[in-house]
Amino acid sequence: MQKDGKISVGQLFILVILLTIGSTILNAPTGLITYARQDAWISIIVGIIIGMLLMWLYYTLGIRFPNMTLVEINEKLLGKWLGKFVSLFFSFCLFIIAATLLFFLGEFLTVQILPDTPIEVILILFLLIIIQGVRHGIETVARAGEILFPWFILLFIIFIIFVSPKIEIQNIQPVFVTGIKPIISAILLYLDYSCLSLICLLMVFPGYIQQPKQAFKALIIGNLIGGLFLLLITTLSILVIGVDNSARQLYPSYALARKINVGGFVQRLEAMLAIMWFISLYFKITIYFFGSAVGFAQTLNLKDYRPLTLPLGMILVILSLVIYPNITYSESSSMEVWIPLLLTIGMFLPLLLLCLDFIRKRINTKISAKN
Repeated sequence: MQKDGKISVGQLFILVILLTIGSTILNAPTGLITYARQDAWISIIVGIIIGMLLMWLYYTLGIRFPNMTLVEINEKLLGKWLGKFVSLFFSFCLFIIAATLLFFLGEFLTVQILPDTPIEVILILFLLIIIQGVRHGIETVARAGEILFPWFILLFIIFIIFVSPKIEIQNIQPVFVTGIKPIISAILLYLDYSCLSLICLLMVFPGYIQQPKQAFKALIIGNLIGGLFLLLITTLSILVIGVDNSARQLYPSYALARKINVGGFVQRLEAMLAIMWFISLYFKITIYFFGSAVGFAQTLNLKDYRPLTLPLGMILVILSLVIYPNITYSESSSMEVWIPLLLTIGMFLPLLLLCLDFIRKRINTKISAKN
């Protein structure tokens, strides 16, 4: 399948930050604080370090196969039939995750902002924008990221400035009180939210990157900055509204924005945080949807992925409506379902492919030396 648009390393850097943040800016602090309590910030720091190692893994695998996506790498290393089976499974996983993220969007808007609006209307309107972006190609999506990213940063800075006066240091004490096991659980949850999910980038890198060899810093630093965003949001949730209140809230950072009150004039800026969430969530769903459409097209040997976008979009809306009965159930399924799944496709699969490529090249080198 022809790759008809490529993005710069700078655009990849912005996409990595937005994908790392994704939906985490609203709902991640709840799970992290529930497991690790006031030590959630420690889990995030360790998770950031592990996340940078994962970015190195993705870069190392991708750079060994220039102009290929993960689907094409699967078929090259695993063979035609096994490669296609793994690629179909991988593309289906990306599609399921996109449906899950769309479900989060609909639940949040119908509960917090537009309670009288049918969730179907919200999902269809948002998905139409996603389909339009995917049909125009990854280059258009990346340019949109360049335009919206400065506004995202500006809103985040304003949010931090206005929330900071509410900080109470005693809320984060004592340290290391929860023990190792809860911290490890929170680390896995962080990796689920912000690192393992970036496996979708291997449907963009290196095949759609202009200078893939220069993308290492974009992957590493982009993931680091996205992790620091989540670290700030989670730590502020603990410092301002406390551990117990944060654990009870579905969206603690949204509740955090409600605490803003500067002189009785600047207050209730939760809509600002919602806008930041919409921006990052849009790009995360779009890249997942793009990756699944391209993955299905390449696996089925189609010349173009665009004819698949509308039927896949219709299925995505239906799937997002039935994938979970409610938001509480979705939160409880992270440890049992999503972490094992993302560990499989986000760490074990690229590790396996990298090992197979290393073994294959060693064998080829020995054969060449004998000849």
